[in-house]
Amino acid sequence: MLALERVTARYGAVTALRDVSLTVGVGEFVCLIGANGAGKSTTLKAISGLVPAAAGRIRFDGYDIHGLAPQEILKRGIAHCPEGRRVFPYMTVDENLAMGAYVRRDVAGVAADLERVFTHFPILAERRRQPAGTLSGGEQQMLAIGRALMARPRLILFDEPSLGLAPTVVETVFAIIAGIQREGTTVLMVEQNAYVALQLASRAYVMETGRIVLEGPARALADDEHVKRAYLGG
Repeated sequence: MLALERVTARYGAVTALRDVSLTVGVGEFVCLIGANGAGKSTTLKAISGLVPAAAGRIRFDGYDIHGLAPQEILKRGIAHCPEGRRVFPYMTVDENLAMGAYVRRDVAGVAADLERVFTHFPILAERRRQPAGTLSGGEQQMLAIGRALMARPRLILFDEPSLGLAPTVVETVFAIIAGIQREGTTVLMVEQNAYVALQLASRAYVMETGRIVLEGPARALADDEHVKRAYLGG
């Protein structure tokens, strides 16, 4: 479904990604782990068009999406659930969810997906008239996931979904993400909680200083001595 081929990306004179290649198959749950500053979030931003790739190719369903505007990439079926949630704080829950569907014109389908979001997150139905900025951190993360689902994506990019959340809320959020993947949506997730990420994913990549240094089945990487020492406290 998704293939990055030797992608390089820069912020000014700083090279954030160097020859990054990875693939995500239809229906897979793939995770990307690594230390802060390794290039994980930049990888997701390059896929969704928020950071232009300076070199390499990014293909989705066989089509080159490198250089497309973020809204065009969203229309093709890739949604990005960003680090830090990034909800619109002065807009209501309903309005935030409507923003997730702004590229769609199928009114009946949007209404059905709104009900699907409220099924996943009943608390959002209770809070639907509240400004998003009044929600708790966990509720805002649920709203960010719901907003991504409103685009009816075939691939969702999750960037640090557990960041800043209480442990009990983290467990709930990860269970929801796993459920979304089981329902048929492909997932590529960046997550600093490497232990949980490697338990959830089928395959994984390890990034260091802008490069992919290890890849393979998630359970095999969880047993890798380098991964244990660097990311699992082993």
